[in-house]
Order: sequence, then structure tokens, then C-alpha cells
Amino acid sequence: MRKTLIIAKWEYIEKIRTRAFIISMFVTPAILLLFTLAPTWFNKSQEESTRAYGIIDTSGVYFNQVKDNLEVIKLKDEQPKFIIINLNNKKDNLNHLKKLGDRDVISNKLQGYLIILNGGTDSIRISFRSKGSGSFDDKDKIESVFNKVKNRIQLEKAGVDTSIINSVSKSVNINSIKIEENGKESKADFLTLFFSSFIFIMLLMMMVLSTGGMLVRSLLEEKSNRLIEILVSSCSKKELLAGKVIALSALGFTQIFIWSILGLVTAGAALVPAEAFDNILPMMGFFILGYVFYVSIFVGIGSIVTTEQEAQQMTSYISLILILPTIFAVSAIQYPGSTAVKILSYIPFTSASIMMMRLKIETIPIGELLTIVFIMLVSIYLSISFSSKLFKIGILSYGKRPAFKELIRWIREK
Repeated sequence: MRKTLIIAKWEYIEKIRTRAFIISMFVTPAILLLFTLAPTWFNKSQEESTRAYGIIDTSGVYFNQVKDNLEVIKLKDEQPKFIIINLNNKKDNLNHLKKLGDRDVISNKLQGYLIILNGGTDSIRISFRSKGSGSFDDKDKIESVFNKVKNRIQLEKAGVDTSIINSVSKSVNINSIKIEENGKESKADFLTLFFSSFIFIMLLMMMVLSTGGMLVRSLLEEKSNRLIEILVSSCSKKELLAGKVIALSALGFTQIFIWSILGLVTAGAALVPAEAFDNILPMMGFFILGYVFYVSIFVGIGSIVTTEQEAQQMTSYISLILILPTIFAVSAIQYPGSTAVKILSYIPFTSASIMMMRLKIETIPIGELLTIVFIMLVSIYLSISFSSKLFKIGILSYGKRPAFKELIRWIREK
């Protein structure tokens, strides 16, 4: 045990002092925060400015009411969100009006404009012209206002009482509330749930790839300069393996500790909402289980590769598996109880990531939770057992990478 701890201490100090580890320690969470918060900040900055839109209403039925309803929408500083300009001119034909509207959009005088054809009939057609796809939020608001105005005009023509029209025209917002078995309620905002889960998955992926990659390169370097032979002559292969796994795990826990502090700081600065830290302890538990599982796999991979190219090829396969849960992220958040999501929860390669998402969404029965934890612990034990057998032979193997049949034979050997 003493030699194992000496190896672990040496490996830990060597790795934590590397420039790559220090950079990844702070750059990784900064990049993730940038990717998750930057779109929100950008959207907010765009919302703070008034936008000008034009309307070509060939019937003249809708323009005034659409204009009045849009211009009452305010920004946070009480300035109007929309300025609506009438582009219709009875003297010009539609093609000429479109050319003038396109010119104003290209020159940035307008963000875009609507063309309303066959107004007041059942064959009404509307198109929205702008540079690019335009603002989805603005188009949704304009579409909502237009449909509200159209319905009001039709109801008025049918002789419906004004008070009834006002009543049915009022919109009601639906607030999503997450409920739990103990009666606890919390706000269920999709973006908060998605990004808080997504950040944990990306942190796990980056942490596994960075620290696991360091281990693979370290073993490859020790094999190439024959340092591994000196280490094996001073301690057993079992002690060397245990020391490297302990050191790598300690590196991971160091990252988790520092990232936790950074998370609390960002939460205190209101950069990250408090809801993002719901169920943080069980999520951290699965984070650690997933990390140790993949680390044990990296130990086996690092012992059999013989070149840098082989190391990159093998780690790329693992990165594809790590990315896999992100494909199901949206579905897992919207339908956490679906059969596909539950199946992925029991597969060791995807279990940690999927469970971190499910824990943000739903209350998982304690029996199911314990079963998945048990599967992860058994998987970790098996992966360490297989990796240790590969490690004992692979670290002293040089030249050509062993074939698959040879690896199976190594695993079967006692």
C-alpha cells in the first residue's frame, strides 16, 4: 500500500503541474458557460433595441389594428419593441412595392416586412421577407398579433358582442411547475433544466477526455522511454495500476472541487439560476461513478497502445460514446419516463449522463436508483478487472498493437 500511495502521489503531482491540466481546469468551465450563457445574453441585448417592420396590406383591412397591437408591446425601458411602417401605396403595383421593401431591408432600414394578400377572404396568404431567417421571437409575436386581429375582425363581422370578443382574445400563460412525491414544487423552466444537465454532461466528457488522455499519453511515454520497466522493477504491476488509478481519480476530484466552487460563485453572482443546482448531490454521485468507470477503461487502453496515432484513435471512439447522451438530451428532458431513456439509464456507458438529466426532471423511485447505482458499481469492478489484466501484460508489450483475439486471451488469463 505504501508503494501504491507513493506512485499515486508522484503521478498526481506530475499531472497537476502540467500546463494542459491547469488550462483545462479553468478554460473548460469558462467555455461551457460561454456557450450556454452567451446566446441568452445576445438575445437579451437584441431585445433591448426597437425594431422597424413594414407591412404591405393590399386589402387595407388589417394594417391599422396590427400596427396598434404591436406598438403597445414594450421593452424593459418602456420603449416600444416594434415600429410598424405602412409600405402599401395604391399607385404602385405589388412587384414594385416588393422591390422597394427589399431595398429597405437590404439597407437595414427595416428588419423585415409582411405581405398580406387576399385579405378579408378565406384564401388569405401572408409572407414574411427579411435578410436571413429573421428573429423567431419577433415573427412569433407578429404572427400571434395578426391572428388575434384577423379573428377579431371576423367575429365583429358575424355580429358577436364586443365584450365577448375581448374576453376570448385574452391570452393565458401556462406556468410549468415540477412536482415531487414529497409535495415539493419548483419552477420547471425548460432552458434551465436543459443547460444545467447539459453542462454536467459536457464537464464529464471533457474531464474524462482530458485526464484520460493524459494517462494514455503518460503510459505511452513511459513505454517508449522504457521508464515503465524501471517502475515495474521497483513495485508490482498491481501497485503501479492502483497508484495510477488513485492519482487519476484524485485529479478528477480536484477538478470537481474547484468547479463546484466556481459554480457557487456564479450562482452567487446570479450568472446561473439557483434552480440549476437542484438534486446536485445525487447528480455529483453519478458524475463520479461515470468518471471512475471511464477512467478504468482508459487504463486498459493506455496499456495496449504503442503509438500516439493509436492513442488518438482509441480515445476518439470513447469520445463518440460520451457524446451519445447529448443526442438524447432534449428527448430525455421532455420524456424522462420513456422506455428508450430508461433503457439508456441501465447501460453503463450512458447511465451517468442520462441519470444526471433524469434527476433534474423527475423523482426517480429509490429502488430504480439503487439498481442503477449497483449496475454502475459492478461495471466499474468489471472494467477495472479487465483493465488490470490488460495492464499487467500490455505495459511491457512493444511493437505491434495486440489483435482482438490476443486481448481476449489476456483477459481470460488468471
